[in-house]
Amino acid sequence: MRVLQLWSFSWRMFRRDVRGGELRLLAAALAVAVAALTAVGFFADRVRQALDRESHQLLGADLLLTADHPWPRALVEEARASGLQVVETRTFPSMVTRGESDGLRAQLAEIKAVGAAYPLRGILRIAPALNVPDAPARGVPSAGTIWIDERLASALDAHVGDLIVVGQSALRLDAILTLEPDRGINFFSVAPRLLMNLDDLPATALLQVGSRVGYRLLLAGDLSLVKRFQRDLKPRLTRGQRIEDPQNGRPEIRTALERAQKFLGLSALLTVVLAAVAVALASRRYGQRHLDPCAVMRCLGATQSLLLRLYLGQFAVLGVFAASIGCALGYLAHFALHAWLAQLLATPLPPPGLLPAVQGVAVGLLLLFGFAVPPLLQLKKVSTLRVLRRELGNPRSGLLGGYLLGFLALAGLMFWVAGEVELGAYVIGGFSAALIVFALIARLAVRLAAALRGSGRSAGAGGIGWRYGLASLERRAGTSVVQIVALALGLMALLLLTVTRSELLDAWRRSVPPDAPNRFVVNIQPDQVKPVHALLRAQGLAAELAPMVRGRLTRINGVEVSAESYTDDRAQRLIDREFNLSMRADLPEGNRLSGGRWFSPAEVAGREGEAAASVEDGLAKTLGLSVGDRIDFVVAGEKVSMTVIGLRKVNWDTMRANFFVLTPPPVLQGYPASWITSIYLPPEKAEFVNRLIREFPNLTVIDVAAILRQLQSIMDQVARAVQFVFLFTLAAGVIVLYAALASAAEERRYELAVMRALGARREQLRRALLAEFAAIGGLSGLIAALGAIAVGQFLARQVFRFEVAVDLWLLPAAICAGALLVSAAGWFAATRLLQSAPLEALRSGSA
Repeated sequence: MRVLQLWSFSWRMFRRDVRGGELRLLAAALAVAVAALTAVGFFADRVRQALDRESHQLLGADLLLTADHPWPRALVEEARASGLQVVETRTFPSMVTRGESDGLRAQLAEIKAVGAAYPLRGILRIAPALNVPDAPARGVPSAGTIWIDERLASALDAHVGDLIVVGQSALRLDAILTLEPDRGINFFSVAPRLLMNLDDLPATALLQVGSRVGYRLLLAGDLSLVKRFQRDLKPRLTRGQRIEDPQNGRPEIRTALERAQKFLGLSALLTVVLAAVAVALASRRYGQRHLDPCAVMRCLGATQSLLLRLYLGQFAVLGVFAASIGCALGYLAHFALHAWLAQLLATPLPPPGLLPAVQGVAVGLLLLFGFAVPPLLQLKKVSTLRVLRRELGNPRSGLLGGYLLGFLALAGLMFWVAGEVELGAYVIGGFSAALIVFALIARLAVRLAAALRGSGRSAGAGGIGWRYGLASLERRAGTSVVQIVALALGLMALLLLTVTRSELLDAWRRSVPPDAPNRFVVNIQPDQVKPVHALLRAQGLAAELAPMVRGRLTRINGVEVSAESYTDDRAQRLIDREFNLSMRADLPEGNRLSGGRWFSPAEVAGREGEAAASVEDGLAKTLGLSVGDRIDFVVAGEKVSMTVIGLRKVNWDTMRANFFVLTPPPVLQGYPASWITSIYLPPEKAEFVNRLIREFPNLTVIDVAAILRQLQSIMDQVARAVQFVFLFTLAAGVIVLYAALASAAEERRYELAVMRALGARREQLRRALLAEFAAIGGLSGLIAALGAIAVGQFLARQVFRFEVAVDLWLLPAAICAGALLVSAAGWFAATRLLQSAPLEALRSGSA
């Protein structure tokens, strides 16, 4: 047969099977999988292009030097001598106010003091008032003036020309700041922005002991000069100093978006996995229904190779058609992700490239040919004698090997799409483990169900139906296990999307007590401790003021440590910054010992020479600390050695002031310290913040509730995007359910016809069929509930970091729901099958 004739015949077969509904399930599964992958892929590609294109503007320079202490003046002069432009900035949080007396308004702001040439890359945009068009700024705020963003202007009810009190200075509001090139998004710095001139900073007197300040040097110039300066400076960096370039700059932006993309990618890959199950089931059913046509064509002279080419051509058309629809759906769907997540990146996103579409089409075709071709390979081997002897069924040699080859190819492609080994391994490993565990449980359950069928021998007609239904499970054990596992995967997707997700979110909301502190007061100086405490007590606010000493961890058991000593990102960040150390005599509320002991009275009184320390359990695990280890800190330029005598489990949800490292009071006495406290401020006393700031202008009051609301808003955006992509997973789960049920009904068509021909009544057969479907549905619901509980516990502990009680009611609920769902589908199937004439089914043969 010529190529054109072959394709023409394949096209006619494709049109016939589409009209007959034979390929709709396959097409739907492929389209959903491709749509999920391409929706995430198109958005991720746009973000990657934007970050690459705007990398210099996201830094505000060609090279950014950051530190938690001032950069040496000699380094600034060295950079300028090398032909580079240099701008200095300082960034820190502080309270700012507008008005006086009863009209006073206070708000926590993130203050950035900048030099005259800021920014070196990108532009600032300002507006003369709120809600009016902006324009590029010329320079930075002049001396004595400030610019604030829209959020801060709204919070203070400030207008251009008003005086804003910043520390001990009153500065005039000169413009509304609408765009900073290097602002980005930082989950721990979501306060509104205030931009001021660096020359005005000393007069504010805001930089005191304990202030958290980021010192930055922005550098720009010829690329070769920048690279040379970066290469020469890197070996000379000290603790707390870091270089950021366009490749690693703005890590908080990349981390936030990469985390969101990881969740989205996980949902998309789960959709592909479920789609693979649906394709395998649908193609298996397709192969069974085409045994007779293949046998007829073999009798008419069609060779095995011709049959294979015909069906491969038909499936190639199907693959291109379904993948094209999936790509179109994915492209449209990615605009929803753009609407929710693009605001995390304050830069326009360019159009996506073609790579996500290529990946989507590749996955779609591999799904089709990896899981649909094995049954097709069996079709070409069908015996011509099946025309006369229909008991000659589908040859199964090599079927398992074909599926295994398809699974391995899909696993490799999913690693490519995931872009990282860890995520791909999670999905492939988790799915493989789930398949094995689900199959073992299903096989054991089928064996037990068959053993129980004897209990209905004396139950009349109902007992006969029940015995026959359970016996059918064991008689076709392999098919029953496949159907139960497929249904369990689909039901688990439904449970994860609905019940389990809601329980996780509710548990997270309940984890914070209703009267938990909602304000943190920091930067309290030693001479302010008593008056601040007295003012809080006069307002009826319970507060415990804790000292806070800044120290940098330098040695563990005599071995010097640095960021290079660890591979874990969190450990590197902790070692690279200063710790907040504190001292107290008693174990804080919300803390419990997880190892070792608490301080003895002699240690608290300072009568023992060995300095002791209690370390938070999570920090100890991250840094590899244990009871008995000796740790050295540098505090105010002096070495302070202490021995870890205990580990503490801290309940951070109490929202109290907690510390990673605690010591007895004598250990840190005499070192520079600031004080911190947390209070619960009822809504009716919200104005107390203004009075506190009026009396102590240097204090910083952090409204945790406001910050949590902003963080929750960001998390909600990511959650909505993940749930949107999970809808594809839900659709794939529904397709799996339908495919499993359709396969189950078709396989019973011929058997029911034989039973009716032998005299079985319709009611008996209906009961038997419903009993079998109820057993399959109940077992599937049980396995799905166990899987959903396991996944929910994993997410709670590893992702959300809190404990969630196991709701055992999910087990009976899922069993009943699965039994009802599958029984309902079985009822319609039984009605259709039992209404057809037995002679017609017998003539068409068994599948």
